[in-house]
Amino acid sequence: MNNERKRVPLLLWPFYALWRLVVWILEITGRTLAFILSLVFVFVGVLLTMTVVGAIIGIPLAIIGVMLFVAALS
Repeated sequence: MNNERKRVPLLLWPFYALWRLVVWILEITGRTLAFILSLVFVFVGVLLTMTVVGAIIGIPLAIIGVMLFVAALS
């Protein structure tokens, strides 16, 4: 990442702060949604894997859930 800090003019600072708040809220919401979806994918994948026919769909679904979980944590 770029370590240089951008200087924001004083008159534009409230808009910049509001924008940073909106971005932060969206990031937190996205990570939370990804975390919840990953748990659902893993749970459904494991349930499907318990059946012989469902293993074809269950194993990839569980793998996708684990990958989404890792992405939500990073």
